[in-house]
Amino acid sequence: MQTLLDVLNKTTEWFSSKGLENARGDAEQLLAHCLGCKRLDLYLRFDQPLEEAVLTQLRPLMKRRANREPLQHIIGEWPFCDLLLNVDARALIPRPETEELVDWLIHLGEYPKRILDLGTGTGAIALSLAQAFPDAEVFAVDLNPDALSLAQENARKNSIKNVQFLQGSWLEPVNGVFDWIISNPPYLTNLEWDRASPEVKEYDPLSALVAADEGLADLKTILQTAYPYLNDGGRIALETGIEQHAQLLDLSASMGYKTPSSMQDLSGRDRFITATK
Repeated sequence: MQTLLDVLNKTTEWFSSKGLENARGDAEQLLAHCLGCKRLDLYLRFDQPLEEAVLTQLRPLMKRRANREPLQHIIGEWPFCDLLLNVDARALIPRPETEELVDWLIHLGEYPKRILDLGTGTGAIALSLAQAFPDAEVFAVDLNPDALSLAQENARKNSIKNVQFLQGSWLEPVNGVFDWIISNPPYLTNLEWDRASPEVKEYDPLSALVAADEGLADLKTILQTAYPYLNDGGRIALETGIEQHAQLLDLSASMGYKTPSSMQDLSGRDRFITATK
């Protein structure tokens, strides 16, 4: 009978032959999923013989990953900040960079009472901020009703009740003013899409990733329409493309926003912009 380590090594080798960049990590995630344990627990169980029932469960998942289906879709849920979110083809898989933005906002030292998340997708941003600020009213907007359904599932999954879900394009369904307006809108160019991995091109929604005008169209729309929806002193924070900051900061200043500035992600790339009213 094969041990856990035997299967892990063989799976890693096979994933590597299929061109997966994180072959070992993906193999560990799938094994932990099949065994119902944490990934780090595998290191304490390397000598454990694996029953055929586990291998029967593992083999089709390995095949799906080798075919470049995202690991998150195969497992069906994924951590984001302090949440565990359902993830599937209805919405973009939340990225680690977006977690950086949320974490920065949570530790900013501001205490918003009304928060608006535009293009909520899985609900990752809205739900994380709702959890961090339980006294706040949080509004999550998405044009796609399937994405909204997924976000509502995630609210129930994480027992978060201070979020209202609105269907529509950006600020169209919104009333009132907000302390924070946050968004991770589409910002890829067509060229960036052409160069994207199969996991992105074949499984993530195109509409959640690519925007016209060299990726700037939706970012510009949000900046141009959000200003009257902010309280005095309110903040807008956007995830953006790496080479878009000069234009977006100029636009922010021309719209009357105060202190428009760029922020880098942990890799040192310009990733976010923020400004106040």
